[in-house]
Amino acid sequence: MKTIEHWINNKPVAGSTDRTGRVYDPATGRVTAEVPFATVEEVDLAVAAAREAFPGWRDTSLTRRQKILFAFRELVDRHQEDLAKLLTAEHGKTLPDALGEVNRGLEVIEFATNIPHLLKGDFSENVSSAVDTYTIRQPLGVAAGITPFNFPAMVPMWMYPIAIACGNTFVLKPSEKDPSASMLSAELFAEAGLPDGVFNVLHGDRVAVERLLEHPDIAAISFVGSTPVARHIYETGTRHGKRVQALAGAKNHMIVLPDADMDLAADSAVSAGFGSAGERCMAISVVVTVGDAADKLLPKVKERIAALKVGPGMESDSEMGPLITKEHRDRVASYVAKGIEEGAEALTDGRDLIVADHEEGFFLGATLLDHVKTDMTVYQDEIFGPVLSVVRTDSYQEAIRVINDNPWGNGTAIFTNDGGAARKFQNEVEVGMVGINVPIPVPLGFYSFGGWKDSNFGDHSIYGPEGIHFYTRPKVVISRWPEPIHRGVDLGFPQHG
Repeated sequence: MKTIEHWINNKPVAGSTDRTGRVYDPATGRVTAEVPFATVEEVDLAVAAAREAFPGWRDTSLTRRQKILFAFRELVDRHQEDLAKLLTAEHGKTLPDALGEVNRGLEVIEFATNIPHLLKGDFSENVSSAVDTYTIRQPLGVAAGITPFNFPAMVPMWMYPIAIACGNTFVLKPSEKDPSASMLSAELFAEAGLPDGVFNVLHGDRVAVERLLEHPDIAAISFVGSTPVARHIYETGTRHGKRVQALAGAKNHMIVLPDADMDLAADSAVSAGFGSAGERCMAISVVVTVGDAADKLLPKVKERIAALKVGPGMESDSEMGPLITKEHRDRVASYVAKGIEEGAEALTDGRDLIVADHEEGFFLGATLLDHVKTDMTVYQDEIFGPVLSVVRTDSYQEAIRVINDNPWGNGTAIFTNDGGAARKFQNEVEVGMVGINVPIPVPLGFYSFGGWKDSNFGDHSIYGPEGIHFYTRPKVVISRWPEPIHRGVDLGFPQHG
């Protein structure tokens, strides 16, 4: 059995085998590797390595950091297919989807290569007689990242390149379900010239997470995952004096107005609803139709679902792969059953899908539920699978109200040919990322990613300018150099002028 080790001080480190997890090939259901769950002592070892490396890395010149980031960028670009194959083998997503994920992570690395410009401060000369004031941004110290199974390359790359470029050191706790992409990334970063201890990777479960949250040498925590866990991460981390950004769950809605291009809307609903088997925090999981839009849209959606090829991610003609584990597949299937029980109509039902020669794989077909009501379990919970719900509304204002009444506010979209309706939507909808005739509005690396309401805990979004601000803190310096004539002691409050 292959064992996936930790990565500390630029080398693999064997972990305790007292508690371990299994890594599966979701297409076959077979166990492919074992991963050790870090003990408290092993977490402390990784944090100590990062803490020891911090002073030297903080004082490393911006241009030197930039050169290492550029070298890392070139290595990741060269090894895109290697990373993608690891994603497909352990997560199950199709190889083209995995390549797209690696490319989106690469965009953030490219943003981080511009770090000398991004860390510029402000300067005001002669704010008082011979007094200058300026700001500088400085790193926090040791930062930690806790990342989910659904984007095992991209989401960590939303965190550690920015943190490290800013002068912090980093401890990553990736998902124990698909950890190999993070290990290859660590090897590539070391090859790029990153000093020992600057980037470390730990595998584990709640024991490792809780230790990171309470560890006195951790200055900041970045997290992406479900809302209940995000709330716990935020509350626990801040209680221990840490800066925390915790990106949480989602229930992303897509409004379709009667005037929309229905072919475009159908293509988008299927692509955004079933890509990566729906295991995306930015997946469209609810289509909100207005007026008679559903009658025009849903036949086209059903046609596209019927043509989907579901199969192993490594097969070139597969468009949708399996889910991550058998337990998750069964959980998603139970939501479909519950939705039908509560009154939804299954226009397509993917629970009986069998993939030839892969009967033990964790497959579930695309499911389309019509006449879903907002009080149904299938609407109220985050399903995180290939289930698309349709909520019918009579008016545009009602459709917006459905979205705004939902506790999540990660991403949303509208499909219409009416510019005024689109502008009303972007102005009134209470969601952090908005697409207009775009189903998955994920910003590029030079913007920032973040939702509203229960989709984000903390004051900062992730990567982009917000990432720079999260991983640094401003310092204001007020400077006066000695003058030939001293003013003497003055116990009064300082006055300008």
